[in-house]
Amino acid sequence: MATWLTVVGIGEDGWHGLGRNAREALLAADTIFGGTRHLDLLPEHIGAERRAWPTPFSIAPVLEYRGKQVCVLASGDPMMFGVGTTFARELEAGEFDVLPAPSSLSVAAARLHWSLQDVAVVSLVGRPVAALGIHLHPGTRVFVLSSDGSSPFDVAQLLNRRGFGPSRLSVFEHLGGERERRIDGIANAWNHQAEIAALNLVAIECIAENKALRLPLTPGLPDDAYQHDGQLTKRDVRAITLARLAPEPGELLWDVGAGCGSIGIEWMRSHASCRAIAIEADSGRQRFIELNRDALGVPGLQLVEGEAPAALNGLAPPDAIFIGGGVTAPNMLDTCWAHLNKGGRMIVNAVTIQSEAMLVAWRAANVGELTRIGVAHAQPLGAFDTWRQALPITLLHAVKS
Repeated sequence: MATWLTVVGIGEDGWHGLGRNAREALLAADTIFGGTRHLDLLPEHIGAERRAWPTPFSIAPVLEYRGKQVCVLASGDPMMFGVGTTFARELEAGEFDVLPAPSSLSVAAARLHWSLQDVAVVSLVGRPVAALGIHLHPGTRVFVLSSDGSSPFDVAQLLNRRGFGPSRLSVFEHLGGERERRIDGIANAWNHQAEIAALNLVAIECIAENKALRLPLTPGLPDDAYQHDGQLTKRDVRAITLARLAPEPGELLWDVGAGCGSIGIEWMRSHASCRAIAIEADSGRQRFIELNRDALGVPGLQLVEGEAPAALNGLAPPDAIFIGGGVTAPNMLDTCWAHLNKGGRMIVNAVTIQSEAMLVAWRAANVGELTRIGVAHAQPLGAFDTWRQALPITLLHAVKS
């Protein structure tokens, strides 16, 4: 199909900031879609029908005009957290063009003299502020695309809770337009809650206090980083397990019998595009998962409340599966293996003799390698110290050809 849709990026400077190609596309359009704010930026001599986005947002009205000359207005660069990416999932490449303007990120980086490729970007549009947590490290610079005028205050509060109160904040309103404004401050003294415009961007220069909760992206977070009832894959074993699971960008993990969710959480912390589903039947542990996923910066971890393997039906097929509980449930291993994508990895940890026997029998009939993990910690014994051996773990590692 010939090109019928043009997605035009527009800044706060409106019509005057558009290039020749963008202006020509808008002049030739039969219909123009966009937010009310964007449509109001167009001059009166644009004769096309103007249609504001529906609430809740949907591109369905645009698709009804397929074959006509249609323009869509979007903020800045439509392919940066914008509607252009939505159309890219729905349309063939030849059906639409994208004409970007400078993004708010580019303008903010220019104002601050920051190297844009070195700045982490977090969008809070439709996401909780907890999504910022994974990016908080000493010296890190972060751009936050705010949801509304309350986002800067929420960001400052999160920084304070994590021990990053000295961090420097710059809030930009209406970047690139006549009403552009910048507000600078420190997270632990932020008091601008009532005066921030809904359209804003927050720039953070992370500075940690001595007491800051510093969480690396490598697997094996401290055990006390989690809230749990003892059902926790301990730090050293967790690091080994994640190394065998070998997360790659964009992959999906099933964390079966998730306990407090530690494996799924650290899988998602390894890369921003990694996804995880935690399956847990116990209601108390489900609440631990909800608390831990927010506290450790991965609120997008999906929780399925139910008992495997029955609870696995209908879930998106995974690229990796970790089974930390319920190994002896009927058909658990076979069901998980059947759902696993080709090339996927299945890692199972067993503690009891019965569950270990299940792994040995399953491996004999299928594939995989077995590893025994033993960890000991030095602990006091009277006036001296001795080694206290943790329960040994039998690990099954199987790759589906």
